Amino acid sequence: MLSYILRRLWQMIPTLLGVVLLVFCLFKFFGGDPAEIIGGLNATQEQVNAIRTQLGLDKPWYVQLGIFLKSIVTFDWGKSWATNETVSNLFASRLPATLTIMIPILVIEVVLAIIFAMAVAYVRGSLTDRAVMVITTVALSISFLVYIIVGQWLFAFQLGWFPVQGWSGDFWTNLVKYAPLPVMLAVFVALSPITRLYRSFFLDEINQDYVRTARAKGVGENTILFKHVLRNALIPILTNVGTRLPDIFVGSFLIESFFSIPGLGREVLLAVNRSDYPVIQAVTIYLAVLTMTINLITDVLYKWVDPRVVLK
Repeated sequence: MLSYILRRLWQMIPTLLGVVLLVFCLFKFFGGDPAEIIGGLNATQEQVNAIRTQLGLDKPWYVQLGIFLKSIVTFDWGKSWATNETVSNLFASRLPATLTIMIPILVIEVVLAIIFAMAVAYVRGSLTDRAVMVITTVALSISFLVYIIVGQWLFAFQLGWFPVQGWSGDFWTNLVKYAPLPVMLAVFVALSPITRLYRSFFLDEINQDYVRTARAKGVGENTILFKHVLRNALIPILTNVGTRLPDIFVGSFLIESFFSIPGLGREVLLAVNRSDYPVIQAVTIYLAVLTMTINLITDVLYKWVDPRVVLK
């Protein structure tokens, strides 16, 4: 196990270097001039040149690449070009709000999707199964923006259960008062595709030979479903959860914008609008590292779920 983890960590290095080079080339050779963007339309050429010198953009590209690599190794991304706030402080102050939204979304949607998928798989072929598939198909056809607008109108303006916007400095206040509505809407949107996907996982396992053998031996349907089918279906479920984590992080951009949550997602959107390259580059690199780390953890969890899995 340890040798496998070390080998995977070693293999991450060239992948990360490729991501770093790609990010640097995209921002250096294909993006607009940050000095002109920061200076604005009324800036003179002398002011633009001064900004370019201040940001180090007048140096050769290989020098800028070296500075970029140094910032990654030392975790020192400098300061935001737009707000002059250090990128490290920006991450430290915005990330808790994002995690307050992301973690409940991930936990609740996975637990509910497993429960609903198992229930539908248990009554497979019935009218309930067909009705659930129709409902999930209709739900998939509706945009997330529609859910947000209708959810804010119904639960905030009409019923008054939750505030439309707001955030505080207290974790429990945010979790109980401000987070429920965006979390509920995000979970509601994600349940339809995930339930359909997990249902297919359970049905694939139910049709396996070992299930028919267990039934022939007189094993109860509940025991088969919860003891055997669920455990074997956890392998593709873990894969889906691992791939969804970065998606949930990216999806938080939209949630934080509509609900005015001062998280990292909204800060990234503001950085994109302001061409704040240090912030965008830092988020891009960290997201790549997060994705590779999640893939490694998922592979290790395969062994924990099913001891028959051999990690090579």
